[in-house]
Amino acid sequence: MDFEFNELQTSVQKMIKDFVDREIKPVAMEYELEDRYPSGIVEKMQELGFFGLTIPEEFGGGGMDEVCYAIAMEELSVGWMSVAGILGTHMMTSWMILHYGSDEQKKNYLPKMATGEWHSGMALSEPGSGSDSAALRTQGKKEEDQWVINGTKMWTSNAEHANMFCVLVRTDPELPKAKGISGILVHKGSPGFKVSRHLKKMGYRGLRTSELIFEDARVPLENLLGQENEGFPMIMSALEGGRINVAARSVGLARAAFEDSVKYAQQRETFGKPIAHHQLIQSKLSEMATRIHASKLMTYQAANLKSDNKRCDLEAGMAKLFASETAEFCASEAIQIHGGMGFIQELPVERYFRDCKLLTVGEGSNEIQRIIIARRLLERYPV
Repeated sequence: MDFEFNELQTSVQKMIKDFVDREIKPVAMEYELEDRYPSGIVEKMQELGFFGLTIPEEFGGGGMDEVCYAIAMEELSVGWMSVAGILGTHMMTSWMILHYGSDEQKKNYLPKMATGEWHSGMALSEPGSGSDSAALRTQGKKEEDQWVINGTKMWTSNAEHANMFCVLVRTDPELPKAKGISGILVHKGSPGFKVSRHLKKMGYRGLRTSELIFEDARVPLENLLGQENEGFPMIMSALEGGRINVAARSVGLARAAFEDSVKYAQQRETFGKPIAHHQLIQSKLSEMATRIHASKLMTYQAANLKSDNKRCDLEAGMAKLFASETAEFCASEAIQIHGGMGFIQELPVERYFRDCKLLTVGEGSNEIQRIIIARRLLERYPV
């Protein structure tokens, strides 16, 4: 079994790492503390084709697989996790259009999404349905040649700067909970649709997370993505990729915390020697590195399965669970290793600690992941 990246994957990794070192790391602290959207960085990402990384070449994209996608999420998160979030829901929407959209939708949407001209968000969560996504209540009803949408979506990433959204709505309330849900593509400027308040967050700053309001919002019938009332299996399949995305971001954040810590530990001296020579610090560093290594293997196994179009909800859930808790552990230990310097805003260490909590909560909380993992294990090992 080969655990090495191939030539293309290695090239992608180097290109994105160089981009992060050159464009993101020098300004990340300033932008994050000001909660400022990195418009200049986004423009350069568009020029380099980041928005179309996994969109097939026939639609103007890079045609790369989910392993390359995970590499991109990991390396961007080493620099600043919020930048990875700019691509996350965009990639999920493009994946759903590619796999479930009509030929006309692929032709109309994917080329513009590949360049970043059309930047997508994902509107799934609601005030009363987060991890329990099948409990969504936003309604979509047909009226002549239009869908009329009513409801509220919450915690929508990219809401300020995205110009389109994949909105999950209930199109048949008479069907059971996980049935009767459909995906509809909604553009900014649609009558009755508006981005409401931006939510203030402890971390994941620089990227707006917002509330969306639909009050008799009207969109054409042809904006239905996939089959009517079959949206739930579609979003569940897309969430496999979303959880791989979160796992890869977790690996990146954990790496950043570890790499800063191992360097600092060799420079900071106490009791006449660098703290890296104290056994307690060595124990922390070895535990961080071991958990990161395991997280990385789990993440790329799941990404490889997704690339091969194999079911991977178990592996993606395991990777998301373990890697996000690794990120949380490493962010906390990084503060311990840095001491007082880790608690102030002169180093990025405190940012890692604020950002890491998103990873254990977002894309299905870790409590939900444990339930998903257990269900799949019971299916795999029947009595």
